[in-house]
Amino acid sequence: MPALDATIAAIDAANADDPRQIEGRAFELVYAKRMSARLAALYPDASDLLKIATRAQHLRRWEIDRADYEEGRRGYNDWRRACRIHHANLVADIMRAHRYDASAIAHVGALIRKEQLKKDRESQALENIAAIVFLEHYFDDFLEKHRDYADDKLVDILGKTLCKMSPKGHAAALALPFPPRARELVEAALAREAGALARLAAVAID
Repeated sequence: MPALDATIAAIDAANADDPRQIEGRAFELVYAKRMSARLAALYPDASDLLKIATRAQHLRRWEIDRADYEEGRRGYNDWRRACRIHHANLVADIMRAHRYDASAIAHVGALIRKEQLKKDRESQALENIAAIVFLEHYFDDFLEKHRDYADDKLVDILGKTLCKMSPKGHAAALALPFPPRARELVEAALAREAGALARLAAVAID
C-alpha cells in the first residue's frame, strides 16, 4: 500500500474510535472525510502532504475536552491551540510509522498548527477547506445551538471566519446551497467586512 493511502487509513482508524456519532458513524471520521472531499473538489492538484493535513485536521479531537478550559474567548482560543498541537503530534507519529521524513512531518504539523496562515498557499488552502466544511455541514447546527445569539454577534463570528479565507474560499462558500437565514447572515458578514476583505484579497495567496 502506498505511504499516502496507508497514512490516510491510519488516520481514519484513529478517528473511528470517536464515541460521538453522526449519521451512525464516528463524528470525527465523518468530518475528516468531508474535509478530504472538499479538498479534492476545490484543490484537485493538492499535494500528498496537504491531503494528510486535511484528513488529520481534527485527529482524535474528542480527547481534548473543551470543558477543561475556561469559558469565553480566551479559554476557547487556548482549547483550539491545544487541539492543534494534539492533532499535529498524533499525525507525526502516524507519518513516522509510514516512513515520512522529518521535513514532511514538520510541514504537515505547521499546516495543522496554522503557523503560516496568509503566508503559505497550502496553509491558506487548508483554512479555506475548514471554513467551507463548517459552513456546508455544521453551520445550521451552530445556529440551532446558539439561538440566543443576536444576529450582530453571529455576523461578527462569520466575519472573523471570512477574514481567514481567501477569494477562492469566498467564491466556493457563496456557491453553497445555504438556507435563507444562513445566506442572509453570510451576506451580511461579507458586507460588513467588505473593506477588510478587499485589502486581504490584494495580497491573498491563492
